[in-house]
Amino acid sequence: MINRYTRPEMGQIWSDHNRYTCWLEIELALVEALEGDGRAPKGTADHIRSKTTLDPARIEEIEKVCKHDVIAFLTHVEEQAGPPARFIHMGLTSSDVLDTALAMQLTQAADRILVGIDTLMAAVEKRAWEHKDTVMMGRSHGIHAEPVTFGLTLAIWFDELKRNRERLEAAKETISVGKCSGAVGTFANTEPETEAYIMEKLGLKPAPAATQVVQRDRHAHYFTTLAVIGATLEKMAVAVRHWQRTEVLEAEEPFTKGQKGSSAMPHKRNPILTENITGLSRLLRGNAMAALENVALWHERDISHSSVERVIGPDSTILLDLMLFRMTRVIDGLVVYPENMKRNMALTEGLTFSQRLLLALVDKGVDRQVAYVMVQRNAMPVWEEGKDFQTLLLADSGVREHLSEEEIKNAFDLRVHLRHVDTLFTRVFGKGDA
Repeated sequence: MINRYTRPEMGQIWSDHNRYTCWLEIELALVEALEGDGRAPKGTADHIRSKTTLDPARIEEIEKVCKHDVIAFLTHVEEQAGPPARFIHMGLTSSDVLDTALAMQLTQAADRILVGIDTLMAAVEKRAWEHKDTVMMGRSHGIHAEPVTFGLTLAIWFDELKRNRERLEAAKETISVGKCSGAVGTFANTEPETEAYIMEKLGLKPAPAATQVVQRDRHAHYFTTLAVIGATLEKMAVAVRHWQRTEVLEAEEPFTKGQKGSSAMPHKRNPILTENITGLSRLLRGNAMAALENVALWHERDISHSSVERVIGPDSTILLDLMLFRMTRVIDGLVVYPENMKRNMALTEGLTFSQRLLLALVDKGVDRQVAYVMVQRNAMPVWEEGKDFQTLLLADSGVREHLSEEEIKNAFDLRVHLRHVDTLFTRVFGKGDA
């Protein structure tokens, strides 16, 4: 991933040095296991560790000759540790190291992403309570529907982020699996007990059964989960982008001192953070599809998945880490305009209370479809001629035959739409008050 989108903590996970460190830890755990069952002299692992200083540049130099990354790494260790290094990689195949190390890195990355989700959830919850009673227009199909509150919108986001956190925990559990069972997974040259020791040492679980590789449905689960989280962030981003439109302007991204929106138009304040999140979410979905394509490998293994994972492993986790950070920045600094929300609610001259009128007529015994026509015939002139909805209803003899003036006006009571906000907050946050 390009430096522009890479935060240091996540970037370090995918550094060459960290990858080789994972490889070395796997090999040293193997040597410790061999020491435990008497196949290697005591102290061999400690000797190798004390003599080995990982040098990615030297490994790359060796690989240019041998054309094999794991052999280059093993050669590098052997150069430094001497004869005791003959015990490293005993009975293993390259994928034992590669797949187990990948599990370690993906697990490390998941932990970073979980921190990002927690931070974003805290920001969303804080702003949700702040705007629990800030009334705004709810929209369906982009059209004014019925009133909601801005806080309730954020509470819904919080609930979705909570589900995403649970999904990632499950994906982390699925991916935290390694193997050291040899060339086709049969333990022909090593033992299940050795594998169990290595995985426990590394904080992983042994794959119950494997071929030459850990099965790629696990990785597909992980990367599709990242894509789902990205889709939630895009959903949030699209909402902010709509709110920031000049014609709407109900909320907007923070615009910092010295920031400039356009090289040509000095007045511009563009939603660049949320537009960026929208774009990056597309990459996560594309990478998820690539992970799904990796599930079907030939027989006990082919190498078609390898090049894909070298790209999507770092890219997807680095991007999602950045997206979570940026969305937290957006939520923390989101500028909210309650007065503009009220202004926009007034644009449709009371039309958003149409369902209340429909139900009031039905309660009086009017057939639903007849009541629908009665309300709709008064709603259309509001759209077409800008007339006031309540005034039209009060003048409609058919409506007045069933509803009094007071009953019609009561149908326009905003409080009816907001009376269960506390209940919904209790469902989401477990409490009705901040």
